Amino acid sequence: MSPLPATLPAIVRTRVRAAVRRPARLTPEEAETRTLVLRLCSLLLQYPDAELAAARPVLTATVEALPPSPAAEHLAAFTAWFTGQEPDALERQYVEMFDLRRKSSLYLTYYLHGDTRRRGMALLTLAQRYRATGWNTDGGELPDHLPVVLEYAALAGPRAGEAPLRQHRRGLELIHRALTDADSPYRHVLAALLTLLPPPTEADLRAVAELAAQGPPNEDVGLDPYGAGEFAPPGTFVPPEQAPPTLIPPLTPPEGPR
Repeated sequence: MSPLPATLPAIVRTRVRAAVRRPARLTPEEAETRTLVLRLCSLLLQYPDAELAAARPVLTATVEALPPSPAAEHLAAFTAWFTGQEPDALERQYVEMFDLRRKSSLYLTYYLHGDTRRRGMALLTLAQRYRATGWNTDGGELPDHLPVVLEYAALAGPRAGEAPLRQHRRGLELIHRALTDADSPYRHVLAALLTLLPPPTEADLRAVAELAAQGPPNEDVGLDPYGAGEFAPPGTFVPPEQAPPTLIPPLTPPEGPR
């Protein structure tokens, strides 16, 4: 989005920016498809355990039945790879991409707050947001884990539900960039998600470049300064223990293309 003229009254500039970032009004069919795409992204970004691996035919059929869109194309590219891999290869790829690399960690508040006290408050705020809408995550994962955030977005709708995704737009952009640089098929899932969000502003892109070069804020005592490549020296980051997948009602096979 081009910068707005400085001569415009502040309230006008604010409302124009809000209108650009506000999700467009959707038809019931579009809203249903959007919800399904969010749920598919949530499932495909979870650890590929035996249950998820066994569900690959259903996931693939569901993606194939989506109406044509850039998001559907990205998800189809991912499921084509996903269905052709051995389960142990899927597990290795997932751990390598999301547990061993800070630049593609799925914990969104890390990119905004790093290892600082503010991250704890951000996690608490997210948990309170979920409880306020009556959603219980069962404590299986941190509230900022991307599959959890995606499931909340699918349940709560484009405005309130997708607000955490919009808030962490820059972190999502960095994850996508890191996965693309690593030539990981998971880049297609992030690309599908990004098609649902407002395009990044020039300020967003500058912030992502700075984040990629310098890393998030840091308050930990005893850690060396972040390097330009991996945010921290090798061995500094100990990934959290893998939690069980988010509890999501199973998808039912589609009857055919819509």
